[in-house]
This record gives sequence, structure tokens and C-alpha cells, in this order.
Amino acid sequence: MLKNKNLYHTLTVIMALALPTMLEQLMQTAVQYIDTAMVGTLGTHATAAVGSTVTINWLISSTVSALGVGFLSHLARSLGAKEEAKAKRIAMQATLCCLIAGIFFTLVTTLLSPFVPVFLQVDPEIHSLTSTYFLILYLPMLFRSATIIFGTLLRASGDSKTPMYAGILTNIINIILNFFLIFPSQVVNIAGLSIFIPRASLGVIGAALASAISFVIGGLYITVAFFNHKTISPRKLPFKFDKAILTPCLKTAFPNMLQRFATSLGYVVFASLINSLGQISTAATTVANTVESLFYIPAYGMQTAAATLSGNAAGAGNRKKMKEYTSLILITEFSLMVISGAMLFIFAPNLSSLFSEDTKVIALSSFILRMVALSEPFYGVFIIIEGILQGVGETVYPLKINLLGMWIIRNAGTFICIHVFSLGLVAAWGCMIAHNMLSFILFVIYYLKGNWNPLNERK
Repeated sequence: MLKNKNLYHTLTVIMALALPTMLEQLMQTAVQYIDTAMVGTLGTHATAAVGSTVTINWLISSTVSALGVGFLSHLARSLGAKEEAKAKRIAMQATLCCLIAGIFFTLVTTLLSPFVPVFLQVDPEIHSLTSTYFLILYLPMLFRSATIIFGTLLRASGDSKTPMYAGILTNIINIILNFFLIFPSQVVNIAGLSIFIPRASLGVIGAALASAISFVIGGLYITVAFFNHKTISPRKLPFKFDKAILTPCLKTAFPNMLQRFATSLGYVVFASLINSLGQISTAATTVANTVESLFYIPAYGMQTAAATLSGNAAGAGNRKKMKEYTSLILITEFSLMVISGAMLFIFAPNLSSLFSEDTKVIALSSFILRMVALSEPFYGVFIIIEGILQGVGETVYPLKINLLGMWIIRNAGTFICIHVFSLGLVAAWGCMIAHNMLSFILFVIYYLKGNWNPLNERK
């Protein structure tokens, strides 16, 4: 009876952290679905223009997110050890790094925007449209950095609701602005009355403006919440670098930043290889990426809980809690992803048809989604183990595994399939799945060995 009670309590703690993050990601995915569907009504060229920049978004966002992970690990451990003063100092150093990262990436993306379509091998017909969309989307990079880094720190402190509210606010504003900025003005008949609705008719550019404005508002919201947080607010601390705090945080963050940058750059190369197959393949990949993002929600929601709770357990020196949290999170996650994968396999054609009217795009995206569905549970497991490692500050091993899988299995394999054997999109996605399965195997082996655990008795 006592054991069941403890199990229930542990599961409650895990879900209290994971569910708000899942809801936040669900809302983001819903907006992504709406965005893609709205843009999809403009034609395949519009879907391709927007979708071709998705991997660049992963590259930049994941690099900033990796910076936040360095602070997450140390913040979670400080709070686990009841060192609130140290936690506030970590929050101040994260604020300074957020400011630098935001300004840096704003400048970089502005300068690179004309060259992005060329590098991604986008169809020349949509070069100008893709470049302009990309430029507008990344001008508010300072606010996007605040959303990512401050959201990470709030979750590490056990507050996953505030980032959820920020995400909901951002996405609601995005939907409303999409409605008024993408489409042309029209007259709507309601109860016999003709009502004129003025709209900007900006198409893809309207979608970019809607996203940019919503990013600014969301960034401001979470910044205010972060600086008013009762536990980790750095408001009363001097606005200057603290070497004693910053050095270990960056030491943890750097391998993770390198991993995410290299991995996301690999996504960019992977996308450019797919874009070289033509607009149909680009559009099908855009649709597939959009659809599958819904089914990854359990993995990334639970990863937040895994990182926070493993960090807390390490800080408190509680070996029993470390084992309870990590084991139960892995079991729960695998179960959720089995259900998620089954649903993706069944409903792939229905979901694909929401984002494109092109029968070739629907058929191709449905096929590759069903391929991915079979690997969903295994993908979820290695995502959780990666989160556990982030929580305890182990970021070197994930770097090695992700570099191996992304560049040797996925990209080299895709290049050979496309340019040597003249195979198409299905073969490319097959290489992606092989990468995920290799990561699953290697992460599980590393987890079972236990060398990652700072509380392991051998250490």
C-alpha cells in the first residue's frame, strides 16, 4: 500500500511539471497546424517557401535553447540543495547571456537572409519570398531568446505554468493576426447583415509579420514574469558578469550548444538535400514535419520533467529519488509514445490532407509519416534520457552520439541515396529513422551503465 502511495506521489510530481509543458506545446502545434493550413490555401509555392525555413528555425532556436540548458542544470541542482541565493545569481548570468544571444542572432539572421534560399536549394521561383519571410521572422530574435531561456529557467524552478501562459498568449495573437494579415478583405453575411472585414492580403509576408509581432508580445510577457518570480528573480542583483557562476554554466552549456548547432545544421543540410528533389518533396516534408510535431509532444513535455527532477535529485544528493524519477518517466513516456505512434499511423492521410490540396503531396507525406510512426516509442526514450543527462550536467555524450547519427547516418546516407542511387524522399526519411534508432540504442546502453549519474556509488 505504501509503495503504491509513493508511486502515485512520484507520478503526480512528474505530471505536474510535464502537463503544462505538454499543453504549451499542444497550443504551439495547434497554431503551427493553423499557420500551415492557412498558408497552404495560397498554393504549394507558399507552403514550400514557409516550410523551407523550418530547419533554420530549429538551428537558431535549439542553439539558444542549449544555452538555457547550461543554466537549467545548475539552477535545478541549486534549488535541490536549497541554495536560493545561488539560484538568483545563476538567473542573472542567464539574463546577460540572453541579451547577448538575442542581439547576436538578430544581426546574423538579418545579414544572412538573402543567402538562405540559395543555401537551402529552394526553387528559384520562390527565392525572394523565402528570403523576405525569413528576415521578418527573425527580427524579434531578442524577444524569442527571452522566451526560450527564461522559459527554461522557470521550468527548472518548478514553474511550468508561466511558460505555458506565455505560449498560449503568443499563439492566440498569432492566430488573430494571421486572419487579418494573410487574406484579402471580404464581405461576410451574418443573420442577413453584410459585414465588411478589412484585411491586409499580404499572404506569406502576412504570416511572417503575425509571427514576429506575437513573438515580441510573448517575450515581453515572460520577461516580466521572470523578473517578478519570487524564487529566482535576479532583480536586486548587479547587472554584471559573475565568473564563478558563469564559467561552470557555460562549461555545461557549450557541449550542448555545439551538439544542437551541429545537429540543427545537419537538419538544414538534410532539408537542402530534400529541397533539391523539387517543390513536391519540399511541401510533403513541410506537411509531414507539421503533422508529426503533434505526436512528439509527450516526449518533449516529459523531457522537461526529466531534466528538472534529475537536477533536483542530484542537488539534494538523493539517490533513491533519482532512480524513482528517471525510471518512472521512461516507463510513462514509452507508453505514451506507443499510443502516439499508433494514432499517427492510423490518421496520417487525414492529417496530411488538412495542410495541402495536392494529392501527390498528401500521398507522399502520408507514407513517410507512417514510416516515422513505427519508430515513435524509441525516439521518445532517447529524448527522455537526453533530458536526464541535461539535468545532471552531462552534455558531452549526447554531443558525440548526435554528431555520429546526424552526419554519418542521416546526411551521408541521404546524399548517397539521392545522388548516387537516384532514390527519392522515402529513402531520405528512411535514413532519418535509422539515425533515430541508432540514437535510441546508444542512449539506452549509456543509461543502463549508470556512469552518467553523479550519485552513483562507484563515484
